[in-house]
Amino acid sequence: MSVSSSIPQIGFDRFIQIDWATTALNVRIGTSSLDDLNALLDSAGLTLAAKKKTRTVLNRLWLEPRPEMADFVARAIDIYKSQPDISVAVLCWGIAIATYPFFGKVAELAGRLTALQGDCAAAEIHRRMSETYGEREGTRRMTNMVIQTQASWGALERVEKGKRVIRLPQMNISNEALTAWLIEAAVRCVGKPLSVPGLQSLAVLFPFAFTQPLAYVISNSSTLELRSEGSSNQFVAMRAEN
Repeated sequence: MSVSSSIPQIGFDRFIQIDWATTALNVRIGTSSLDDLNALLDSAGLTLAAKKKTRTVLNRLWLEPRPEMADFVARAIDIYKSQPDISVAVLCWGIAIATYPFFGKVAELAGRLTALQGDCAAAEIHRRMSETYGEREGTRRMTNMVIQTQASWGALERVEKGKRVIRLPQMNISNEALTAWLIEAAVRCVGKPLSVPGLQSLAVLFPFAFTQPLAYVISNSSTLELRSEGSSNQFVAMRAEN
């Protein structure tokens, strides 16, 4: 295997402003048009190349998800249609961590590094991302774009000219369908069963606080499976397809 093929792909390589993502969702459900989305991107002053790359990420989030993500994204749209007051940023977060390992890794590091004191140095996130993705051109720039995106989506605040990031107050998640969907996003992101008691403090879901009893939510889900190991250890995994 060559060195280049062994380095993980970045994929999420654009800053995605929340109103762009919201408009892409509205295009998907038919309340906005592609012309509206293109006009929004044009007004941001993006170059043709930047606009094309931005559209690629927006397509993966909402408009043209990968085949293996299509049902997951469709269920996010169903949740939004049934609960239009739900923040689009929450749904974008779930899709992004499930679709883009790079986005998920930045989220996990930001969540872990801000867990104790509520903030961390951006340089620490960059250093740890380079350990996984290499000290290649683009890793630092794309990490910055993801941090900037997570700030636009209401999870972080960038201070000291971007040198530090602050964790913003968590968003309470009380909707049962959304709770199960976000847990599924985390399982998809991590790629293995997760401890149910650890979900409330799971780093990749740091912007959210769940108010529902999670074991109950998981047991009611058609896509998640509750597993027990011993008398007190419960795990959540993807339900095997029949």
